[in-house]
Amino acid sequence: MTAESTVASPTGPQRVLEGALSVLVPGGLAGGPGPSAGRAARRSPRASRAVLWLVDGAAVLPAALVVPVPHRHPLVFALLALGVLGLNRRASRYGTSVVPGVLDEVPAVCARIAVGWAAAVALSPLRSLPVTVLLAAVAVHCGAACAGRAAVHGHRHRVLRRRPCPALVVGPLAAAREVAAALLRHPDCGVRPVGVVADSLELLGGTGTEPGVPVLTSAQDTVAALLENGVETVLVVGAATRVEKAAELRMLAAYGCVLWELDPQTPSYGLTGRREGAGQLAGFSLRWLGPESGRRRGSVGKRLLDVVLSGSLLVPAAPLLLLCALVLWVMDGPGVVFRQERIGKDGRPFTILKLRTHRPASAHEAATRWSVANDQDMSRFCHFLRRTSLDELPQLWNVFRGDMSLVGPRPERPYYVAKFSQAYPGYRARHRMRCGITGLAQIHGLRGDTSIEDRCRYDNAYIDNWSLWQDVCILLRTAVQFVRPTGS
Repeated sequence: MTAESTVASPTGPQRVLEGALSVLVPGGLAGGPGPSAGRAARRSPRASRAVLWLVDGAAVLPAALVVPVPHRHPLVFALLALGVLGLNRRASRYGTSVVPGVLDEVPAVCARIAVGWAAAVALSPLRSLPVTVLLAAVAVHCGAACAGRAAVHGHRHRVLRRRPCPALVVGPLAAAREVAAALLRHPDCGVRPVGVVADSLELLGGTGTEPGVPVLTSAQDTVAALLENGVETVLVVGAATRVEKAAELRMLAAYGCVLWELDPQTPSYGLTGRREGAGQLAGFSLRWLGPESGRRRGSVGKRLLDVVLSGSLLVPAAPLLLLCALVLWVMDGPGVVFRQERIGKDGRPFTILKLRTHRPASAHEAATRWSVANDQDMSRFCHFLRRTSLDELPQLWNVFRGDMSLVGPRPERPYYVAKFSQAYPGYRARHRMRCGITGLAQIHGLRGDTSIEDRCRYDNAYIDNWSLWQDVCILLRTAVQFVRPTGS
């Protein structure tokens, strides 16, 4: 059997196997992986899964050292460790086909450790310990577990950057091709598509036979690609695919594959409940096909975080803003604050504030010119402000007023909102949430003159999977980027 079509790679031609089946070789190497390479590809995630079990089980040992010797009952701590392992397994904390971020799972891991300790204290002699000792033990247990998991996930991320996890994309041909192409554009996500599973009838009017990701149109092709590449991850494009290709998905699950659902064209936009294992992959909302859990809304918590942080940052930022404004006034004259209409939540306009780094020739240019980042007329100081994002600091006042949030989709001008809403499905859905100074798209390098399609997808993935902890993680990653500024 031969693959009947391919998805073009945006990074250039990929070498493919010649002969019976055209499938991508992991890592882009020629020569064919063969059965041994397939086993090697499977060994790494399974080894990581075993190490995670070991890390979570061993994390109770330093916590036990905090407890006074008379209360160190080995059986109690053994049962506590088993209980935490069981809770983590039930929540799919050992499914390593898609590796979470280091900070993303801290709340879930710590919450389950706290539940385990609560049960242990209620049912064992530990209840006679002082509260301060118990809190210290829980804190040490959480710290050990999170540190161990961070080390495992960090190693796994490094491995995946060198050798991405092979995956099959299952769904309608056009949508599956879009997903495969997006994953190829973002190799740092750690997942590389090695085949698109679609119906042969969909290939009419296809793209020819250029090198890329093969389209697999039969069960024989699919199984061969799965075994040749050691596939353990299957990306199911759209909820309808679960019904239409139920037989194929059951077959892939029987081969030990982990199934994830994503939808690039019609995401949930917050209308369906979030599931355990939810996250994002290259900006797509990603959900493990397993038990559902309720989604918590936290608009009050988000607003509280915005007010506290923006108010706290405005005070130390005021002298720096004043200094930058004085330099701009000396170099370029009055009018150092730039005001412009942007579109915010639910399509409502507001006036955004920035330090002026460019003087447009007309109002039309200000409203329609896409980027001035490389303008030759801009002074070196203005380039410095843009490169370090210091020109964005006045937006802290927008956040404090409630026009914006610290984290959210970046606001755009009305002209481009109308233009992009027609060109990109789901662009208007970005306005379901208050816009932000930084966001999921920005920490993934989507700033300035970058793909609007990718940016839109990341923004909607952020909204669909929103949590207060995700905001904290994005803010921390943004702070790190200030140390290595790239500007916009």
